[in-house]
Amino acid sequence: IALLIFRDLPDDPAVEWDTQLLATLVLKHIEAKNINLVVTFDAGGVSGHANHISLYSAVRYNVCKLLWVPPWAGCRVLVLESVNLCRKYISFLDVLISCLLPRDALFILTEEETEQAKRAMRCHRSQLLWFRQLYLLCSRYLVVNSLRLL
Repeated sequence: IALLIFRDLPDDPAVEWDTQLLATLVLKHIEAKNINLVVTFDAGGVSGHANHISLYSAVRYNVCKLLWVPPWAGCRVLVLESVNLCRKYISFLDVLISCLLPRDALFILTEEETEQAKRAMRCHRSQLLWFRQLYLLCSRYLVVNSLRLL
């Protein structure tokens, strides 16, 4: 299955993944691990990343077609809100905005959790392009995340 994933689901922001293939893989994982909550991207993929959008499409496909059927009937789905560019890069200042806007869940990270997320991103040196360096400095997603139920 690993070869299938690398060949058919390449890590590439310009490649849309096959919705049914990904939906099947996600559903198998939900069943195998008895998962009752899935957190994924919204239709905007946070940054327009095609892989992120494909994942949302696959999870949405599962919700519409399969998750309402036992044994998956109890699984809920939260999607991460994509925000405009200004909000995306105002870091902790977006906490105020996020608290005022409607959402189903709001996660505000502690300073320790923010630093842990930054350390995790730095482990992938090949991925740290200039815009990801900006992300590490100013992204609201390292401080606050608003989600809604799908």
